[in-house]
Amino acid sequence: MTVCLRRLASLPNGFDELRADAEADGHRQLRRLAAELETRQAMFHAVVAAFIDRGLVGVGAITDEPQPASEPAWRLRRLYVHRRFRRRGIARSMVRALLDEAAGKVRIVTVHAGDDDAARFWEAIGFQQAACKAWTHQTTLAAAAAGGACKPVA
Repeated sequence: MTVCLRRLASLPNGFDELRADAEADGHRQLRRLAAELETRQAMFHAVVAAFIDRGLVGVGAITDEPQPASEPAWRLRRLYVHRRFRRRGIARSMVRALLDEAAGKVRIVTVHAGDDDAARFWEAIGFQQAACKAWTHQTTLAAAAAGGACKPVA
């Protein structure tokens, strides 16, 4: 299986189906992403989408951290992978691409894990719990990670 990651400037074909899957799974972040891309696109440093066989299977974005921080920070947000394609490394690939965007620009990248499953995901990929912050987890970037547009994933 090859996952192709692409930067987005607008909503891609298949977004409505991905949003419907997210909402059926109890998540509303893609509704918010659609509204933000329409009205406040400049807030995003990057929005990436994951495709398999030209079908949209995931999306994620990175913005400035909206809450006060001790130094400039960016926040990963609106990350979602279709339920049929989870546990295949797609979310990790999107996060890696978004962290590549942040590398060299900020040291701290934050997330707000919406539930225990999300918290476990962020911790599994190296984010640390952030006590007494407006976000739940953060990571410190040392250097840019190796990236790429299309990668085979297990």
